[in-house]
Amino acid sequence: MVIRGKVWKFGDNVDTDQIIPARYLNTSDPYELAQHVMEDSEHPNFAKEHKQGEIIVAGRNFGSGSSREHAPIAIKYSGVPLVIAKSFARIFFRNAINIGLPIVEAPEAVEEINHGDEVEVDLEKGTVKNLSTGKEYKATKFPETLMAILKSGGLMEYAREKLRV
Repeated sequence: MVIRGKVWKFGDNVDTDQIIPARYLNTSDPYELAQHVMEDSEHPNFAKEHKQGEIIVAGRNFGSGSSREHAPIAIKYSGVPLVIAKSFARIFFRNAINIGLPIVEAPEAVEEINHGDEVEVDLEKGTVKNLSTGKEYKATKFPETLMAILKSGGLMEYAREKLRV
C-alpha cells in the first residue's frame, strides 16, 4: 500500500479539539465534520485550502485529548489519505486504524520534511521517502492484522469480510 502526496506540516501536541473543534460535534456526518477539520490548529484554513490527497505531517503526541472518533473521521473524509507524525496519542492511533485512516510514526522523517514537500509512504515496507529531497526514512511497519484492517477500509469492513468467509 503506497500513498503519495504533498505535505501540510503541523507542530507538536495537535489535540482532538484542534482537529475537530467540539462546537461541531452536534453531527456525526463525516462530510460535515470534514468541512471543519483542523479549524482550531495552526492552519485554520486547512479544510478550505488543502487538496484531496494531501498528507498531514506533525510532531509529537498527535491526536491527544478526548477519545472521540470524530477526529480521525474528519481527517479521513476531508480527503487526507495519511498522517505521519513523530508519535500519536494511543487512543487516536487505535481510532485511526479502526476507521481505516493510515497513520505512520517516523520521527526522523518529520524532522526533515517541510511544508509543501512531496512524500511517498510504503506502509508494507515501513518507509517514508521525501520526493522533494530524495531522502528515505524508516517508519512504523504494521503487523499483518493491522495492515489487513487498513486495506479493508477499517475494522467494521474487515469484520464483514471475515464473517463472509
